[in-house]
Amino acid sequence: MIPRKPAVSVIIPTYNRYPLLCQAIASVLNQSDPDFELIIVDDGSTDETAGVSETFHGVLHYHYQEHHGVSAARNRGIRHARGEWVCFLDSDDLWHPRKLEIQRSVMEKNPAMQISYTEEIWYRRGIRVNPGKKHVKHSGWIFEHCLPLCIISPSSVMIRKSLFRQIPPFDETYPVCEDYDLWLRISQRHPVHLIREPLITKRNGHPGQLSASGWGFDRYRVKSIARLLQSGRLTEPQRAAALSVLREKCTILSNGFYKRGKIKEGEYYEQMYRDMACG
Repeated sequence: MIPRKPAVSVIIPTYNRYPLLCQAIASVLNQSDPDFELIIVDDGSTDETAGVSETFHGVLHYHYQEHHGVSAARNRGIRHARGEWVCFLDSDDLWHPRKLEIQRSVMEKNPAMQISYTEEIWYRRGIRVNPGKKHVKHSGWIFEHCLPLCIISPSSVMIRKSLFRQIPPFDETYPVCEDYDLWLRISQRHPVHLIREPLITKRNGHPGQLSASGWGFDRYRVKSIARLLQSGRLTEPQRAAALSVLREKCTILSNGFYKRGKIKEGEYYEQMYRDMACG
């Protein structure tokens, strides 16, 4: 007998976070909506992560790969996913018990909806903090709001799996900002629905966190914006917004390089903006 496909495929990529991973898994298993499969992609961990199949015997699918980064891990999970919907959960984040129930209900009532995300609660080093104004979330055609920085947490999204036949998933060449890049590509072509209820908890400030790994994020954001400008897919309002943000980020980068005495790099970002503006 062929096993029934689950409604949702939950993908947790992880690397050397076994204690946090166990907590993330428990938050999935505690969901009020049980119609899901849980896929763990171990991105080359050297801690106890390989034992997670025994710890949670029979309730998850464990896949190991050599260390290739979070994008490769998420993409491998997508390839194994059998559900109509795909959700991601970073191994240092937690879901609230009704996350899947509420989100799937919203999306199933709106068959044209391709992607949704939720509000979130933030903790930094164990202390609850409030997001800044720049992190305010929006609903609908949010491309312009996604340009300055990433406002969509991977742990909060639910995506129709078939969307990945139209839009390629995470770019595995990006060591950071891979989520920013994907949300730009999706929001340029589809509305993104916001569920205005915090359904995840994000935990920041612990060792090994990519979002705290240092300088250089804007280089990858600039790369993503430039690729979209070159694609010819942007509407005129989208192009104007993209050029405005590109100019700001290229100026910041070029000034930073000049201060460090790296003239060629500074000139590169000045020229990039001029090329895109004239393109």
